[in-house]
Amino acid sequence: MSTAYHPETVETEAQQYWAEAKCFEVGEDTDKEKFYCLTMFPYPSGKLHMGHVRVLTISDVIARYQRMQGKHVMQPMGWDAFGMPAENAAIRNKVPPAKWTYANIKEMRSQMDRLGYAYDWSREIATCRPEYYRWEQWLFIKMFAKGLVYRKNSIVNWDPVDQTVLANEQVIDGRGWRSDALVERREIPQWFMKITAYADELLDELDRMPGWPDSVKTMQRNWIGRSEGVELTFDVAGEEEPLTVFTTRPDTLFGVTYMAVAAEHPLAEKAAAENAEVAAFVAECKQMDAAEATIETMEKKGMPLGISVIHPLTGDEVPLWVANFVLMSYGTGAVMAVPGHDERDWEFAKKHGLPIRQVIAPADGSDIDIDEAVFVDKGITVNSGDYDGLDYEAAFNSIADWFEQNGRGRRTVNYRLRDWGVSRQRYWGAPIPIIYCDDCDAVPVPEEDLPVVLPEDVEFTGHGSPLKDIPEFVNVECPNCGKDARRETDTLDTFVESSWYFARYACPDNDSAMLDERAAYWMPVDQYTGGIEHAILHLLYSRFFQRVMRDEGLSDDSEPFTNLLTQGMVLKDGAKMSKNKGNVVDPQELIAKYGADTVRLFMMFAAPPEQALEWSDEGVRGSFRFLKRFWNAVQAHLDAGPVGRLDVAALDTRQKDLRRKTHQSIAKISDDLGRRYTFNTAIAASMELLNAVTRFEDESEMGRAVVHEALEAVVLMLSPMVPHICHALWAALGHETALVDVRWPTVDQSALETDLVEIVVQVNGKLRGRVSVAADADNDTIGQQALADPNVQRFVAGKEVRKTIVVPGRLVNIVV
Repeated sequence: MSTAYHPETVETEAQQYWAEAKCFEVGEDTDKEKFYCLTMFPYPSGKLHMGHVRVLTISDVIARYQRMQGKHVMQPMGWDAFGMPAENAAIRNKVPPAKWTYANIKEMRSQMDRLGYAYDWSREIATCRPEYYRWEQWLFIKMFAKGLVYRKNSIVNWDPVDQTVLANEQVIDGRGWRSDALVERREIPQWFMKITAYADELLDELDRMPGWPDSVKTMQRNWIGRSEGVELTFDVAGEEEPLTVFTTRPDTLFGVTYMAVAAEHPLAEKAAAENAEVAAFVAECKQMDAAEATIETMEKKGMPLGISVIHPLTGDEVPLWVANFVLMSYGTGAVMAVPGHDERDWEFAKKHGLPIRQVIAPADGSDIDIDEAVFVDKGITVNSGDYDGLDYEAAFNSIADWFEQNGRGRRTVNYRLRDWGVSRQRYWGAPIPIIYCDDCDAVPVPEEDLPVVLPEDVEFTGHGSPLKDIPEFVNVECPNCGKDARRETDTLDTFVESSWYFARYACPDNDSAMLDERAAYWMPVDQYTGGIEHAILHLLYSRFFQRVMRDEGLSDDSEPFTNLLTQGMVLKDGAKMSKNKGNVVDPQELIAKYGADTVRLFMMFAAPPEQALEWSDEGVRGSFRFLKRFWNAVQAHLDAGPVGRLDVAALDTRQKDLRRKTHQSIAKISDDLGRRYTFNTAIAASMELLNAVTRFEDESEMGRAVVHEALEAVVLMLSPMVPHICHALWAALGHETALVDVRWPTVDQSALETDLVEIVVQVNGKLRGRVSVAADADNDTIGQQALADPNVQRFVAGKEVRKTIVVPGRLVNIVV
């Protein structure tokens, strides 16, 4: 063993051993309990950042700990490789997106290897490979046949310069984030996956997922947004078709003083054709950011259309407006406005001088003034004709009954969740396996013709998709009739790739099926780790896809992830690390200076995993100093010569105390790592044990034996966090079996027993002393020793002792 700690040498030797022995490559073993440990796979940007290092290290610690518990652990890694960053890099560097992506994968894999992660690289997948996306194309076709995939017109943010659809977050102040062109809201055909078919199941199952954080489950419940209400119709003056709306508050129906429709609604477009001012306003709305979060906070604008709708219960005419806060993609594109009892409607009515009518009174009989403030609580109906005096439930049912009996509406359940639009007018993604024929319409690509391979050697300019300009890709025969046809040039949303990759890791080499029996062995994932920012979309889409695969007979599991851990961000100077803020710390520089174990140790010690981690350069240096002290402590112990066999019966009191400390630490750290995932407290307990060892001065045979046992325990218990140094120290301590194949230390319960226990002594309930008594002493003996304590004697002398209450192992209360 080297006298000095040289992390680069130590880490290179450990990594070479793991690679040559293929320590982390696993098959299926039905005789062992499996443990599938997975981190959300990264986008291959080319460089690991500290956020990556934190989440990857958390997952690796869990995987290594579970392996030491004797479980059959799989921890794979791959690449979420499609997406816009590759297109941007292609424009910037004048290289095809594929070439840039594959180079980044190679670089990032080497960075991961340098950090010593226990990955089964034989299962590596990259979502941009045809052998991977072939199977999501296959599932798309199966979903198409079942009606779970369909095509309809949808309103999108369209960049007229880049000729592509933009996500809401890519629209900045009404302009494309890359081209700076004014964005248009355009209606184009899009492909959708019918996630709403599973809405109830996705919602209900959240109540049976104890391994997920409550915060994530709440976010998913809110996103799915199940609400019971009434769908009802208003006749439109001069029109044959009525206006349909959904409301969860039919009890407020008599308070409707105006209606509003989206800018793309047919009634708005009809009015715009006849009125230049309306046309200008509609055009303005179509250039606005359609993100829900934006609509919540932006100024609410509107304009009357000069059209009236007829109130179904009163027969009154109600003005119809077009408003920027109504989206055509949500519900029917129309809302009924009750300004007296809805905050947004109240603000809009105040701004535009529209009537505000009270139709709900507080249930407690208190007075309100809705001209001064909106009243949104449920209460008792007023100013509601025959429905006056009803509470919410009675009014809801009575009004719903009327609409159903008169054929004007129905009770229904609505969801905030919308079907998943998966079309992307971009190049770097998986091709959608559809062919368009003038006679046969949309026809799925035959299964035997899959995969539809994305051409990789292309010139990418960023102006529209190059697929449209590749005749050999676009021009095909119709699979049905054989006539000339054209291939779909849209690609799939990259969330599709990340919605099933976890199952494919089980059988990445299967070229004849999406999944096989190996997926049945490994699924579901036992521990999934990733950022809270994926709480809704990725995790919800994955839960949806798992059910689709289940219903296709590919899996028996409904949920993909049994336990979920969402780690906090890495901050520096109180802000998230980013290039723009200039506060980025490069992991590679730290690894070169201090070693991978130092980086891993700091990441796990600085904060609990679910909390934000504040970067500290001094904290990194402190972690390095500890590892050197750890190394030196083992070195000093070995330099003192060979160690004899531990004889527990021959230990003196101090030796027993150190051994007790060792096994108390094993018990605590086992709980910290196995149940609580408080890696920081596990490291702290290991440090405390090492401190106890270095303070222990006893060169006797048994003294050295208990030190040896303690050092071995520290090496084993720190190994999930700092595996390289522990690999070296374990060998140095005389073991032929590599640490990676050693079981977690067990607690010797007899070592936890104490010869003496300290008892608190009270007199009339007040603390008056402490005494040490034999652990097996009876109550009479304990009471006598308590009374004999000199300090206790000061408070009982000359007084009658009425009774002595003994709580074994804890306290004595003497009543005088």
